Amino acid sequence: MKPLILVTLLLCLPFAVFAQRSGSGDSRTKADRQPAKRSHPNQQTQRKLFPYDYKIDDLPNGLRLITIPTDYPNLVALYIVVSTGSRNEVEPGKSGFAHLFEHLMFRGSENYTAAQRDEILQRAGASTNAYTTDDRTVYHAVFSKEDLDQIMKVEADRFQRLKYEEAAYKTETRAVLGEYNKNSANPGSKLYEKLRETAFGTHTYSHTTMGFIKDIEDMPNQYQYSLEFYKRYYRPEYTTIVIVGDVTHDQALSLTKQYFGPWQRGNYVPQIPKEPDQTAPRTAHVDWPSPTLPYLVVGFRGPAYSDTVKDKAALDLLAQIAFGDNSDIYQKLVLKEQKVDFVGPNFDDQVDPELFSIFSRIKDQKDVDYVRDQILATFERFKKDAIPQAKLDATRSRLRYSAALALNSSEAIASGIAPYIALKRTPDTLNKLFALYDQITPEDIRAAAQRYFVDNRRTIVTLSTKADTTASKGGEE
Repeated sequence: MKPLILVTLLLCLPFAVFAQRSGSGDSRTKADRQPAKRSHPNQQTQRKLFPYDYKIDDLPNGLRLITIPTDYPNLVALYIVVSTGSRNEVEPGKSGFAHLFEHLMFRGSENYTAAQRDEILQRAGASTNAYTTDDRTVYHAVFSKEDLDQIMKVEADRFQRLKYEEAAYKTETRAVLGEYNKNSANPGSKLYEKLRETAFGTHTYSHTTMGFIKDIEDMPNQYQYSLEFYKRYYRPEYTTIVIVGDVTHDQALSLTKQYFGPWQRGNYVPQIPKEPDQTAPRTAHVDWPSPTLPYLVVGFRGPAYSDTVKDKAALDLLAQIAFGDNSDIYQKLVLKEQKVDFVGPNFDDQVDPELFSIFSRIKDQKDVDYVRDQILATFERFKKDAIPQAKLDATRSRLRYSAALALNSSEAIASGIAPYIALKRTPDTLNKLFALYDQITPEDIRAAAQRYFVDNRRTIVTLSTKADTTASKGGEE
């Protein structure tokens, strides 16, 4: 299983907009929907970002199939996107179960033990894994096209008939605790955890995908609840199957109907609590028990993902211009003054309103306040100054080019669109998003900055070695 560790985020800043998407599904139900036809990927008619023909089929049980035949020979990428993540963990004391199921789903099913499943996948030469985010859990495999039938059969069994004994369940809960402890040994992970719990007090985004430590420690006692979690969320209406590669639509649909058609629809709908308005800026500090460079994050509550409303798209573009590696602040703090070893944005696409955050690691504790002030001054600058049109045009051109270039294999296509599938259950949301980018004006960006970058939406978190703590102080809610 593939854990999502914040240190990866911090070391890879600034983020690539295309690579960081997350979400849930929409409610369209027309079976065997025909997509708008698209010419060869190299042709640029209509400036659509997603260049491949695809078909969408909705089964009566709520399951959606998206088939994307490609010219890449012999291989098939199978991505099963479950629109359930840590956001869905609404009950107190039960955080972390979406991630736990990423582990449990490899424990075997009614007709295949874990060893039998592994043997089938190894015989097929399949590369298989899974990951969990706030809004989704994704199971994926890449293999030879001749093995599609067998692997669809095996996958259908675990999604409909997962089977694990209490002893195996407890083993996986201990593995999750070990993973949490390993992640928590990294300052970046603790910084992120503190940011979430400080910025959100009601919404389930207050905990990370791993969950609260007290809930993880209690997981071994929650075997019966785990069965209920599976019963609620591993249902066809939460699931989209994406098949990309050397495959025909008829083959993909036939196998999906055969193996997933009997899957029974559920009836559980979580009540996700809405986060109330923030009434004052918030601050928090983490005392780190061992020597480390100090960390700083400045976050503002931003909007949720949308492919129709301009706010999120406008701030995506602003993130690159104001805080990307070509930005003035990056050039100043990283290259010229060399006061930080990184500074950059994180602004994931989420089902519900997410944080627009700037992370930095500072080389000297005495410069923490200075770096904080430079970041805040940059936010203020873009609330006042309009971005030059030429810079805006160049930025969205780079985003489009990078995103299109990333779709260079069947696996890359499936991996790249899976987060968007979780959000809207169609690849067309990519086309709508990039069409929206094309509509954004400098004034749209300035207006979004003025709307979201205000004191009462702000959270600042610092982390430093305990003996060196001279953290920035400020008004705290």
